[in-house]
Amino acid sequence: MAFIRPFEPRDTEDCKFICRATLPPSLAASPGCVAMAPYLWTLQFTHLFPEYCFVLDDGEGRAVGYVIGTPDVFALERMYPRYVEEVLRSEDGLREVPVPEQMERLEDWWVDDGRGGKRVNERCLAQTAYSVEWLVLEGVEGKRELVEGWRGMLHIDLLEGWQKKGFGREMIRRPCVSALWEGIVQWFQPFTVW
Repeated sequence: MAFIRPFEPRDTEDCKFICRATLPPSLAASPGCVAMAPYLWTLQFTHLFPEYCFVLDDGEGRAVGYVIGTPDVFALERMYPRYVEEVLRSEDGLREVPVPEQMERLEDWWVDDGRGGKRVNERCLAQTAYSVEWLVLEGVEGKRELVEGWRGMLHIDLLEGWQKKGFGREMIRRPCVSALWEGIVQWFQPFTVW
């Protein structure tokens, strides 16, 4: 029977898989994006804030979902150089996330795909992985003001076969996730989330 438990280092590969498997089609179409995705949206939380990360265990020890985050994005900002050094510059990190050629100007998110459409710019993704400012604090107008008012970040993903069964709701209701909500809950008050 599935149950929710704290993240453990042995869950890292499962969490990487979950992140990749739940990408939207626009990102899943890019092999480079698929490789980089966990380094952009998952591993900084499991590495720097494991005490705020929880997984849905399928009952056989395999993580099939997660809720991860930080109660303070500015703590993430302060700790991010450690993530770059220990994770992005690790053997796996260097293989899956190329070191950006330049960090002076953020590349465009979308580039021409050569067929009249757009594709995700892998250079932009790599830059974003290496810069907590571009990842969390800057970019979209109003982003900095948003995180200054609501410092918490929460990211939840469940593999397809585990969605729509109440597990996600249960994961965010758990008292163990309450610290994440301290920085987020004010934003959600106008909405019904339960």
